[in-house]
Amino acid sequence: MKKLFLTITLLISSITFLNAQEVEIKDDKVLLDGTPILKYEKINILQHSFYSLESDDEILLFKWHNNETDQYSDDDYIILNFLTAKTKVESTSVEHVIAGIGMNSRKNMQKLVKWLLKEKVIDAKGNLNPEKVQTFYDKYNEDITERTSR
Repeated sequence: MKKLFLTITLLISSITFLNAQEVEIKDDKVLLDGTPILKYEKINILQHSFYSLESDDEILLFKWHNNETDQYSDDDYIILNFLTAKTKVESTSVEHVIAGIGMNSRKNMQKLVKWLLKEKVIDAKGNLNPEKVQTFYDKYNEDITERTSR
């Protein structure tokens, strides 16, 4: 019984490993399994832009919003502005972006791209899927700006 359990566990692990896609940001490019799919620009530690390789159009602007409370992080949220799809997502689902302890923005943006690939918002060629952008919006948008009084 233990051998069967171990065999099944190893099989599932190997299938997951084989299907895992390697996302890396290197030389201002987003690489998927070593192939460039997007251009990347770090504006500052809180803002990052992603551009189409083909047209140089900015397709995504990522912003980390600390809600003007630097010392308190429980109210932080992310803004994903899908510019070519004219869709803005405000979400507290920051766990999809934070790669670990500390603010290594390159690793965080790699994790963001993996999330968008998993949700099929972007494809393996770096193209936005408008229908999946809408699904992503429906799934994760929390309209934080509209809910927050200033």
